[in-house]
Amino acid sequence: MQMIRTTAPEPWIAEIFSAKAALRGGVIRRDVDWVEREVGHDRFCHEVRRRGFHLLRAGRQYVIVCSPDPVQILF
Repeated sequence: MQMIRTTAPEPWIAEIFSAKAALRGGVIRRDVDWVEREVGHDRFCHEVRRRGFHLLRAGRQYVIVCSPDPVQILF
């Protein structure tokens, strides 16, 4: 289902990646539908990849590991 974006994506992208957790190399999460509505899946993936971060999907949540270090899924 194609969602209609409610705002321009740039302010949303700047806000999410300037969160304290993102700046400190932590973890942030966002609802999949909200990401699609605000910025779109492709643009979101591009921004995560551009920063060298890792993107996981757990159910209806995106989990962004804001570090370029290797990630291990233990179980």
